[in-house]
Amino acid sequence: MALAQTAQKTEVPGSAWQPLREPVFRALWIAVLAGNAGTWMQTVGAQWLVVSEPDAATWVSLVQTATTLPVLLFALPAGALADVLDRRWLLLGVQVGLFAVAATLAAVTAAGRVGPALLLVFTFLLGCGQALTLPSWQAVIPEIVPHDQLPSASALGAVNTNLARSAGPALAGLLVAHFGSALVFALNALSFAIFAVALLRWRRPPRRPAGHPERFGAALRAGGRYVRFSPVIRRVLGRVLLFVLPGSVVWGLLPLVASRELRMGAGGYGLLLAALGVGAIAGALLMPRARRVLSTNRTIVATGVVYGAALLVIALVPHRYAVPPALVAAGLAWMMLVSRMNAAMQLFLPNWVRARSLAVYQLVFAGGQALGAFAWGQVAGAVGLRPAFAVAAVLMSAGALTVRRWPVHTHENEDHSPAVFWAEPHLMLQPHLDDGPILVSVTYRVREADVSGFLAAMRRLRGSRQRTGATRWGLFRDGAEPGRFVEVYLVPTWEEHLRQHESRLTGEDERIERAVIALAEGPPEVRHLLPAEHSD
Repeated sequence: MALAQTAQKTEVPGSAWQPLREPVFRALWIAVLAGNAGTWMQTVGAQWLVVSEPDAATWVSLVQTATTLPVLLFALPAGALADVLDRRWLLLGVQVGLFAVAATLAAVTAAGRVGPALLLVFTFLLGCGQALTLPSWQAVIPEIVPHDQLPSASALGAVNTNLARSAGPALAGLLVAHFGSALVFALNALSFAIFAVALLRWRRPPRRPAGHPERFGAALRAGGRYVRFSPVIRRVLGRVLLFVLPGSVVWGLLPLVASRELRMGAGGYGLLLAALGVGAIAGALLMPRARRVLSTNRTIVATGVVYGAALLVIALVPHRYAVPPALVAAGLAWMMLVSRMNAAMQLFLPNWVRARSLAVYQLVFAGGQALGAFAWGQVAGAVGLRPAFAVAAVLMSAGALTVRRWPVHTHENEDHSPAVFWAEPHLMLQPHLDDGPILVSVTYRVREADVSGFLAAMRRLRGSRQRTGATRWGLFRDGAEPGRFVEVYLVPTWEEHLRQHESRLTGEDERIERAVIALAEGPPEVRHLLPAEHSD
């Protein structure tokens, strides 16, 4: 297999605010800020509508669940669509649909015809729109921001979310207290219109896809296969889940803490959410220093312990002067952990599968929030608010301490830029794109002294093959000629194998393959075996 030289890129960190100098990113960032603020205002208005209902703990937690549960259903399909379709037009269509749903909810609420069940239906529909928006927006960022500014853009995304979390709930609390939830729902509809206008003003240059357009079903399977065979991604997702499941007790039950424990109204609830947002913004400002001082795994421990301590304060000292500072600390810990994990994903993922993998991240993150919020609602209904927060504090701290056994290795310095280094296949038979499965065999000749190192290098190569398209992989040694090794792997279709050649390999894949070839005698011999019944 012929290999060509591929230049390595060196990351040069820039200013935290540098991406905002890009006009397109700045305009879309402001539009997303309006959308995030509207979403938080929507959540406050919806939760406060049901806080006086019988079995309020269940209804309040179901509002959070209805907001985030759609990610479980649509995140991965949305990621596949974002990798297959024009992301700008996909985002624009979704914003128009969200505007229609939010405006209808505002009108129905103003007419006094919205009950808890109907409210959950509208909330679920809005959550569906958000599930379709998130992967596309995340995948668009590398198109409008230079690669070396991606960590800063990720941090600005966290700042965006938490500015909205600070201002949105506080404003919503005041508006709900004075004008009711209908006005809040109308402002949420306006936020979607603002995002749509920003997208219309973005003159995205036409992009010519590499090779044939990827089909939806194949794209879904390829995205799932990449995550399945990427240990780094799986470990990041696991750490996020261990943090979000106990941490979601705050988002699910804070309205009840405000109304029952602290005797606050809607305005007070908005101020508590603002305290979370203030802490998160402080965390965003501290992130550059924290990245220099704390490793990823130490950040996991520190944020878990801080968040757990904050939950314990809410459980043991439910006083209006003690809870807001605890929420500031919780917001800081939440932002630092989530931002660190999101940045690790952005830096690690190759472009061809970025939206799909980020969709899986959103699925785990929002799904953990949805399931956690519902579970904590049930726990609070059974044993009370304070014990629920105490149990969550213990689980949060225990999860953080498991990092010694299950650490995260992000490999952020690896080269994940595209690299086309395989020789073009020259075949006498010309397969159709749908022909498959395709069996690829690669024969190596290895000296006995290099066998041990060769086998170790092949284990790393196996992961590369499986992440980029192989469904099965094996390595065999010739019994009659011990120095002859044959690698075989199965790819579902000829089209999938061509994608390995054209767009799926990265600089890191090239480095792994060069390490294998360096331990072999001469270049390997590559053969493509086609299904006999499909051959011409």
